[in-house]
Amino acid sequence: MRESLGALREREFRLLFSGQLVSLLGDSFTSVALAFAVLAIGSPTALGVVFAAKSVPLVGFLLVGGVFADRLPRRTVMLTADAVRMACQAGTATLVLTHTAQVWQIAAIQAVSGTATAFFNPASTGLTPMTVSEERLQQANALRGISMSAAGLVGLTAGGLAVAAVGPGWALVADAASFGGSAFFLSRLRLPAHVGLEPRSFLADLAEGWREFTQRSWVVVVVLSASFGNAVWSFFTVLGAVVAKQSLGGPLAWATILAGSSVGALAGAAVALRLRPRHPLLFGSYFVGLLAVPLALLALRLPALVIAAGAVLGGAGNLVFNTFWETSLQRHVPPHALSRVSAYDWFGSLLFQPIGLAVAGPLAAGIGISNALWLAAATMVTTTAMCIATPSLRTLTL
Repeated sequence: MRESLGALREREFRLLFSGQLVSLLGDSFTSVALAFAVLAIGSPTALGVVFAAKSVPLVGFLLVGGVFADRLPRRTVMLTADAVRMACQAGTATLVLTHTAQVWQIAAIQAVSGTATAFFNPASTGLTPMTVSEERLQQANALRGISMSAAGLVGLTAGGLAVAAVGPGWALVADAASFGGSAFFLSRLRLPAHVGLEPRSFLADLAEGWREFTQRSWVVVVVLSASFGNAVWSFFTVLGAVVAKQSLGGPLAWATILAGSSVGALAGAAVALRLRPRHPLLFGSYFVGLLAVPLALLALRLPALVIAAGAVLGGAGNLVFNTFWETSLQRHVPPHALSRVSAYDWFGSLLFQPIGLAVAGPLAAGIGISNALWLAAATMVTTTAMCIATPSLRTLTL
């Protein structure tokens, strides 16, 4: 186990890991706080609109963010994004705490936050290999997954308690502060000198990234699968909070279910830290199909603890796959194009998510919440089967 944690002995990765942990801890508060802040002043459809308002610019600006992350120092891009997101969450918290919040205001602020995230994410994928030795790259990605799940486990529980005790506003304050913590750790990194792209047009840079993306069929298939998978997982995000409010016990029940996903991710990280399968993406694809389980259990409206147990399985499967996915990209895509390929990955994976967020409420109103969730579970199984059936994915090695 000590060797499995070896990436943390490398200073630069340790700083990156610490900054991410602080930021994700704040985000975990927001997962509960934002949902119940909006539901206090609007309908389930309004909640979907707020989530979609954040997702649309995130998707729309990802390709721009990828080009900038390959052109400019990636740390600079991430620091700027953190500053913008800190201001956004502070603004949202102020509106909620002063009881002046309206749905359109929250949606507008979250749209700016989503734009900043569009620049942060591709830069983050490209930065990780610069902070750790190559032989510990899979470890580093698994440890980043651990930070996500650990922050979720602690943050969601604390967030649920905070929302129940003092309301969602203070949880949003904590998220704002967390972006400042992330920026602090990023600022201390000592990185190799940035090697910029040759001077040329933005469209030429974008076209080169597209060529790198499309020449690998396993990349295209995974991103296409993730696009549909993330769209239907949005049903869980929107409708899960509604079901929790209606019949499971409210914020604490929803926080328990989300915390189950984090517990599962910790277990998945343990698998990803220790195992090195010959065909990692094939191995991971069998696991990611477990995301259909919590969708099905929520559709059945089983007790919160049972749904949380299903979320454990889904969280584990998702973490295992994502670890092998990011490592595969970082190993097989040239460093100079990595952020742009990552941007196409994020763009394609999130392309339909805003639609899923926007239609979850109206679709559930039309066919029923349970039927909408069953449709999402069936789609998740289908997209997983599409990955498993792809020859280039089945034979890919690290």
